[in-house]
Amino acid sequence: MMKFFKQTSKDLLTLKADGSKRLKWHVDASFAIQNDFHSHTGGTLTMGKGAITSSSRKQGMNTRSSTEAEVVAADEVVGPRLWTKLFLEAQGYPVEENILFQDNKSAMLLEANG
Repeated sequence: MMKFFKQTSKDLLTLKADGSKRLKWHVDASFAIQNDFHSHTGGTLTMGKGAITSSSRKQGMNTRSSTEAEVVAADEVVGPRLWTKLFLEAQGYPVEENILFQDNKSAMLLEANG
């Protein structure tokens, strides 16, 4: 870890909106990786270059499949997605799209079709 810190101490974090007025949320889940078989959620928000916010946390419930863990992960991001959109609009920055990206086809189909 110290080697990593030493090698990256001069690196700069660059945040830059690309002007598209598009919020891009990337969410993923790891199924049953905790000692108590809970899954884990990770998420990142970007509006162009650089991550504006990222989160990584243990899910609060046991899930029965990777698909279910992905749906729970998407659900955990719904609140921050809505809040961020409303906050930016209240500051005078209109948001045209609020997109959620995830990598589990079964979860995407469940979310789209109910």
